[in-house]
Amino acid sequence: MTRTVQCVKLGRELPGLDKAPYPGELGQRIYENVSRQAWEMWLEHATILINHYGLTLLDPRAQEFLQQQMEEFFFGDEAPMPEGWTPELQPSKGQRKK
Repeated sequence: MTRTVQCVKLGRELPGLDKAPYPGELGQRIYENVSRQAWEMWLEHATILINHYGLTLLDPRAQEFLQQQMEEFFFGDEAPMPEGWTPELQPSKGQRKK
């Protein structure tokens, strides 16, 4: 049987993660309160942050920054996009990327 959680990000009961995705207290809070779907959303958001700011994940400051952003993404009021970030334009159906 799939474990479900009342997801704090999406506001409804959804399938939960199989294990804590991050070490420590924050990882446990995520495991207990965040759905798989919301975790996938975080991974996409984290990728945007890493690329936008050119973060090196071996840098402890980058790790701390991402941890703060993760906590805000799940448990804060809102997870803003990086300042100056704009999404890549997606081609309309039938059009190719240039």
